[in-house]
Amino acid sequence: MSVVLITPDTFATIRRTVDCLKSQTVNSKLELVIVALSAGEVGVSPEELAVFHGFQVVKPGEITSYGQALAAGVRAASALVVAFSEDHVFPDPFWAEALIGSHKKGWAAVGPVIYIANPESPIAWADILMGYSPWMYPNAGGEMNHIPGHNSSYKRDILLEYGPELDRFLESESVLHWDLVSKGHKLYLEPAAKIYHLNFDFFSTFLSVNLQMGRMFAATRCQTWPKAKRILFALGSLLIPFVRFYRIARNYSGSLGLLKSKPQVYPILFAGLFVSALGEMAGYISGPGDSLQKTFEYHFHRDRHMKKDM
Repeated sequence: MSVVLITPDTFATIRRTVDCLKSQTVNSKLELVIVALSAGEVGVSPEELAVFHGFQVVKPGEITSYGQALAAGVRAASALVVAFSEDHVFPDPFWAEALIGSHKKGWAAVGPVIYIANPESPIAWADILMGYSPWMYPNAGGEMNHIPGHNSSYKRDILLEYGPELDRFLESESVLHWDLVSKGHKLYLEPAAKIYHLNFDFFSTFLSVNLQMGRMFAATRCQTWPKAKRILFALGSLLIPFVRFYRIARNYSGSLGLLKSKPQVYPILFAGLFVSALGEMAGYISGPGDSLQKTFEYHFHRDRHMKKDM
């Protein structure tokens, strides 16, 4: 399995995640594909990565969106299965073994179960509920129409069938998943594959990210729609905070316990859902604008958006 990991600058940015990959039970079966966005020296030590089957550093040149960077990694990878990870995600030692095992059963894409890495923060809870509530622990897994974005694994040949369109589909993987399912492919959530996800801890960052992500999602989704349908969905965006709030409460089995232990999470969550809906409305009406560029920087250096080092 090839693991695609993006760094905006140097190896130091992704070292903590790489250390988790080095601890995998099947590390010798992994290829690490580092997509380096900086033209400068990455600082990779071959000796440090000797535990892997192999590694490569990909320098795709000027990149303006996260989807472009992921697609560059997919095209460079050499394994039959490609998994995505991030500098703020820390896989459990059995993560890769569990994903590889599931792919042998024929699934087109396999996702992990999500754990929160900074559970003390109410803002982080709101952030992870917005992004990952259907796949959070505890979760029995199974076949799904939608699996975790930026952290799932795919049969590489299926992704390559998208050709140049792959960049756009990887901007918002929800749209990719719906398209895969519409083509008859099957997606699976593997409960034995576990990752710990570090989430935003500043309220202003949390709101800004969700505003831009909402716009980017809607713009990606409606790219081929007629104008009338886009207007209809823009008007419907006003209902999104209420619908998503209900779905999140239903999807996350720990919702009641969280309400008792951290009730402040829920007003923060609703604020995030409200600004995300505003972003979606803008995306349906006037396209992505500069949301791709604005969200790009937030994908990296999560520690800069934390109140203390994690």
